[in-house]
Amino acid sequence: MSKDWRRIARPYARRIATAIVGLFFAANLYVEDAQAQAGDTGLSICVLVPHFKDEYWLSVGYGLEHEAQGHTLDLLFYEAGGYQSLDSQISQLNECAARQVDAILIGAVSSDHPDLLSAIHDVSEKLPVFGLVNELHSKDLSGRIGVDWRQMGQVLGDYLASKHPTGSAPKRAVLISGPVESGWAPPLELGLRAGLSDSSIEIVGVFSADTGLRQQLKAVEDAFATIPDIGLLIGSAPAVEATIGLSDVTDLGDGVDLVSTYISHTIKRSIMNGSVLAVPFDDPVQQGELALKQALRFLRTGHKGGLDGPKIALYSHQESSDRSVQLSPSGYFPEIQ
Repeated sequence: MSKDWRRIARPYARRIATAIVGLFFAANLYVEDAQAQAGDTGLSICVLVPHFKDEYWLSVGYGLEHEAQGHTLDLLFYEAGGYQSLDSQISQLNECAARQVDAILIGAVSSDHPDLLSAIHDVSEKLPVFGLVNELHSKDLSGRIGVDWRQMGQVLGDYLASKHPTGSAPKRAVLISGPVESGWAPPLELGLRAGLSDSSIEIVGVFSADTGLRQQLKAVEDAFATIPDIGLLIGSAPAVEATIGLSDVTDLGDGVDLVSTYISHTIKRSIMNGSVLAVPFDDPVQQGELALKQALRFLRTGHKGGLDGPKIALYSHQESSDRSVQLSPSGYFPEIQ
């Protein structure tokens, strides 16, 4: 009888032991997380971006603030004023260092301008600096959150090539993009052209401007004024938004296919209603969340991070009804310093 009891009880004993071990580790993780949360108390982190004139950056900012919930820390947002505002961003970088913040996240206005790189080098000797979204060719970063912008272009180019393969009817395209000094426009164009290499699409004109709506609208108008027979406009989110607005009040843009090189609220709505065909989606909200996680991880452990970011996916009208694309809520705008 006792042998039978031991035989029956043995499996239950193993289960109970496993449950106890599981509870032990769960309790330790809870304590460690609570200690980490407590360790974040009183931290202040600067967030430097080119500008919030582009809805994309609003979603990055929202991701940062969303991740900051549950932490007792301050996020200090600065916008330089645009990609031409190098001196302003350097001044903001130095101001954050003077305020003795704990870390700086920088969406750089230039990927490699020597003055900006020198300023980052000097500041990084006092506190950690992390690259945010835009490419930044600095060896002094403690980590970087973003995606490969060449791959962003490649994903879009591959999609267009599948729609217009070599041998199909020729299609003339213009590219309306960001400034050449930015850390995303040049690599995006390289990837786009690689993706289009086996297609019937020819990029017959490239126009670059700051990514405010007014500047991108001027670039779109210049494209239509100087390039005949445009069949496809490949543009930044504000450029595509401007083209949609133009076509509502003029005949410019009539019959022209539109694709965007990155997401915004307007682009998302336009894909859903079919006025924009597709966009590569790099989840700017998640990039904001990951950026704050990476900075806090460094402040807790001292371990530098490499490039980290979401997987790029193509978002098109065909699948817009069954794919969730999260962006910042309507009306969201961060408090600017």
